[in-house]
Amino acid sequence: MEKLAYYRQCICQLLTAEVKKDLGNPDIESQLIFDRESDRYLLLDVGWQGLHRIHTCFIHLDIKEGKIWIQYNMTEVDIAQKLVEMGIPKEDIVIGLHPPYKRPYTGYGTTDLAS
Repeated sequence: MEKLAYYRQCICQLLTAEVKKDLGNPDIESQLIFDRESDRYLLLDVGWQGLHRIHTCFIHLDIKEGKIWIQYNMTEVDIAQKLVEMGIPKEDIVIGLHPPYKRPYTGYGTTDLAS
């Protein structure tokens, strides 16, 4: 399997496993967004909690120039470690939620792309 297709498969598998863990409010729907054309992948909660509108992004991952960018993670899951366990090299994972000057110290990939 080509690298990009494998990365997409790993991301979709990881997000699907996370959505299955959600057993909360029946008025809140967990949504998986898999945009394979633009390589953007999200896990959202959408709905209502009483009179309050819920629209929350929990995980946002992108693939840019052959690297997986962790743009946002509001879960307890170490997404980068999970991706490494799936066989993705650390240098192909960018912790995009850290500013560029911190990325060289994360032990994961770096790049000059703006986050």
